[in-house]
Amino acid sequence: MSTRTSALDAVVFGVDVQSGDVRGDAPSYALVEYDGEEVDRDVVSHRKLRRLIDDEEPAIVATDNMYELAADKDQLVHFLGSLPADTKLVQVTGDERPEPLSRVAKRHGIPYGKEPMKEAEAAARLAAHNVGYEVSAFTDTTEVKVARGRSTGSGGWSEDRYTRRIHGSVKRRSRQVESDLDDANLEYEKEVRESYGGYANAVFTVEARPSGIPVSRARSGDVRVEIERTRRDGIEFRPLAKRRDHVIVGIDPGTTTAVAIVSLEGEVLDVWSSRTSDTAAVIEWIVERGRPIVVAADVTPMPETVEKFRRSFDAAGWKPERDLPIDEKQHRTRENPYDDDHQRDAMAAALYAFDHHEDQFERIARKLPPGIDRDEVTARVVAGEESVEAVLTDLNDDEESDEESTEHEPRELTEEEKRIKDLERQVERLQSHVGTLEDRLEERDDRIDDLEAELTVSKREERKKVRKEREVSRLDRKANRLERERDEAREEIETLEKKVERMKALWKLDHSNFSDVSAEKEGLVPVKVVEKFTKGAIREADDQYGIAAGDVVYLRDASGAGRSTAELLADFDPRVVLKDGGLSEVADEILFEADVPVGPAGDVAMQEVDELAVAREEDVEAVIDDWHELARERELDRKAAMVDQLISEHRAGDNEV
Repeated sequence: MSTRTSALDAVVFGVDVQSGDVRGDAPSYALVEYDGEEVDRDVVSHRKLRRLIDDEEPAIVATDNMYELAADKDQLVHFLGSLPADTKLVQVTGDERPEPLSRVAKRHGIPYGKEPMKEAEAAARLAAHNVGYEVSAFTDTTEVKVARGRSTGSGGWSEDRYTRRIHGSVKRRSRQVESDLDDANLEYEKEVRESYGGYANAVFTVEARPSGIPVSRARSGDVRVEIERTRRDGIEFRPLAKRRDHVIVGIDPGTTTAVAIVSLEGEVLDVWSSRTSDTAAVIEWIVERGRPIVVAADVTPMPETVEKFRRSFDAAGWKPERDLPIDEKQHRTRENPYDDDHQRDAMAAALYAFDHHEDQFERIARKLPPGIDRDEVTARVVAGEESVEAVLTDLNDDEESDEESTEHEPRELTEEEKRIKDLERQVERLQSHVGTLEDRLEERDDRIDDLEAELTVSKREERKKVRKEREVSRLDRKANRLERERDEAREEIETLEKKVERMKALWKLDHSNFSDVSAEKEGLVPVKVVEKFTKGAIREADDQYGIAAGDVVYLRDASGAGRSTAELLADFDPRVVLKDGGLSEVADEILFEADVPVGPAGDVAMQEVDELAVAREEDVEAVIDDWHELARERELDRKAAMVDQLISEHRAGDNEV
């Protein structure tokens, strides 16, 4: 965005007091008319200045102090109200707390001299380049009032007809004004005071300046039209141009160029991408949004296109130590919206650049005394590679020189030689300083070129080395992983082979019709192991290797079983149940009634193989024989008990008889 405005296509008046005082008699003014190319100079009285403003209607009347044109606030408001509709009063030195004109001119590169005519010219040039604040005492709302142009008075016998005619004329003119406002698509509010025969008056409050309203002041016959802008409560200052703060810029070049703007507080201000914009358009977009102090890329080395943008802004550059991975960029930009991957990459570059400089920004802020522009100092330290102390010293020197220059009024001609000597010393010092800075800048540029060439070569070699090491590391990791998988597979195979052999032996024991059962295996019987005497454990054993009628079942823990658990085991009709621990009375009775032999596992020599076991046939037969022996005794005892009970019952019956 160009700093030139439409003011350069019109005329700007620069004004400064030449002699006298606006509070006294007959002040004269140094007047400079500037149209962007030509400069006309003159010394005029206050009256003539007002007449020239009315006749030529300049776009801007610029001054370094608004109270050089009015003695107090009331006169200033009156002066503002008398300006043409399209003319602005601009104070180029700031708002409520203006700066010295010399400092403002220096900051913007405008020629400056202490003489009134030089100051007037500096004010005109500054205002033409959108520097300064518009002084306003009125809002952008205008009041249009249509009222009676003459008093109804005493009309004698015709007074009623006379009054109706005046009020009717006011009503007709009000409707015409309303129609004109509607045709211009203006927003307004209407307030009407009706009276005999029509309107006494009508007031239109229009959201526009007088220059934008298709109605003019008029007074003719029965009706008058008054136009007056709405007063503010006080004086307001509005900047001519939006402030362009210092920012960090991230750029993603390519077929589609994307740009992101981040403030020095880390806030994403704007993001944009385009496939058709050229370098000039990109630069204009950036300039509209701020003054870059860091230009960043998301890859290393910095692309040449991004480097060109960096040099064009004389900003510091930032690039990552390695290309930013996509997942890191997505994570860093997750809280900010973007339209495409190019905008995301530009935003990530700017945000990572802020992260890199954040501590530096905070250190700079801590070193600054109150009243110093933090952004300006930060820009000079980061982009200009100056120290904070050097920048503060330079700013203090400027303030001291401004204070010294303002101590002397231009009317004190007797001090001219002393002032000239001071200025000459200041010029010599500045020229010497400029020369030193230019030498340093040239040396720095040469050194930067050498270092950049060396850095490019070093980075190229480093990238090759890193890629090679990365590939070797990847292959080593893959080889180690495959070796681990191979060893684990071998161990698993060996374990499974042993297990298969054991399972084969057990399977052969369980299938007597197999012809190749070895002699040493004869005399052994497979045993089905159940961990606990519970329904779940019984069903789990049945699911794993099956429990069939005639199997030998080993209860590793026989305690705690109830009726239903014992009935479940009895339903399998095992050959014998070997147990560790004691059976409950209920379970023992159920198994006894089902004619299932039960014996202690300790009487049988067993060898466990994983979930299965084998036992000697002769030991199993011995347990079964023992159980049958005990069962006969138990049956005899039961019958004896029944006989005893019958005898007892018979004797009890005889006694009753």
